[in-house]
Amino acid sequence: MSDERVRRARRRVRRLRGFYVHIAVYAVVIAGIALINWFTSPEYWWVVWPMIGWGIGLAAHAVSVLFEDSMLGPEWEERKTQELLSRVQH
Repeated sequence: MSDERVRRARRRVRRLRGFYVHIAVYAVVIAGIALINWFTSPEYWWVVWPMIGWGIGLAAHAVSVLFEDSMLGPEWEERKTQELLSRVQH
């Protein structure tokens, strides 16, 4: 296996780990905020606002990690780099 493939695989694993940590932190913090909401003002569930806001960020993180190899992945990055380098050389 080439060094480049190993490097990419390790990078992918680090990004996945970061995403999983993000999910866990989201779940724990939102659960904590929901408990605070329940004890302080159960008549109005304001917890949905931070849940939605942070959820949008979490969704963006998911897209960047889980669909990394699709639209703007390493192959696109390499093609774009070569394209820009060829412009500079002319």
